[in-house]
Amino acid sequence: MTKTIAVLGAGSWGTVLANLLVENGHTVRLWTHNPEQIPEINDHHTNQHYLPDFTLHSELQATTDLEAAIADTDVILFVVPTNAIRPVAEQVAPILAASGTRPIIAHAAKGLERGSRLRVSEVLASVLAPALHSGIVVISGPSHAEDVATKDITTLTAASTSLAAAKAIQHIFMNDYFRLYTNTDVVGVELGAALKNVIAIGAGALHGLGYGDNTKAALMTRGLAEITRLGVILGAEPMTFIGLSGVGDLIVTCTSVHSRNWRAGNALGQGQPVADVLANMGMVVEGYSTAKVVHELAEELEVDMPISEAIYQVLYEQAPIKDVIGELMTRAGKPEFDFRG
Repeated sequence: MTKTIAVLGAGSWGTVLANLLVENGHTVRLWTHNPEQIPEINDHHTNQHYLPDFTLHSELQATTDLEAAIADTDVILFVVPTNAIRPVAEQVAPILAASGTRPIIAHAAKGLERGSRLRVSEVLASVLAPALHSGIVVISGPSHAEDVATKDITTLTAASTSLAAAKAIQHIFMNDYFRLYTNTDVVGVELGAALKNVIAIGAGALHGLGYGDNTKAALMTRGLAEITRLGVILGAEPMTFIGLSGVGDLIVTCTSVHSRNWRAGNALGQGQPVADVLANMGMVVEGYSTAKVVHELAEELEVDMPISEAIYQVLYEQAPIKDVIGELMTRAGKPEFDFRG
């Protein structure tokens, strides 16, 4: 059955998901805050800044009119940077209240809000009252927009406390190259998605420094242990972290040049200052702000997260990367599965 869907955010991921949904036969309105994108998307069917050489479906139309974008929709999909979720949701709330419609609210962001330290679904729930929607669903897993654009086989998770809402999103998105599984562990899915970005910065830095596969495997494996350790304390199911939104997303983000977090880390490893890396990336590096939130959470909850802390020190305290690697390698020995650290 055809659905009407508003996709909020015309970056690479939002554009590709909107295009996929059009190809799946749905009516899609792509909202952007940038008026310069409108003629390119609507008339030329491209979004060159985010997706070079990719042609969009001719029926995909973009708008800067948020009210028109979300009018009478079945689903509103937020695909804006994590720290833009709240201000955009605050604009959506009164429009939904006036319309009386109750769409499913979904998001495909991967981060934790600065200041509040809330997960994205918590931010959405704090702004959008239950009377305004039919459930909140998280879409997450190992996925790069560039690969989905070329119809590379991709599998993700649709997580929600409402299984009915998760199944609805699953049905809307699935096709012969894009598959979703449902999950009810929203905490674990969102934490896995957010925290792996921090580890990916470390993976990129190791590459930039010239380290080999052994080192990268060590970082990813021990990084996953840290993600799981914090996640379980915050209420996640341990099994979630060996699933698509855990180890799956960690692998793809830590090994691909498509990952902006990996690219940021690679530039740091090659000696570029943090400020220059962030300024030159052209897109939001979610792992940068997430590293600070993880540092605060680990300190408050007394969770030992040495790799995440080392990355925080590099990003926020200008610690030399080789020094923090040396400190990690000279820590006291311990059992592999001692989840205290």
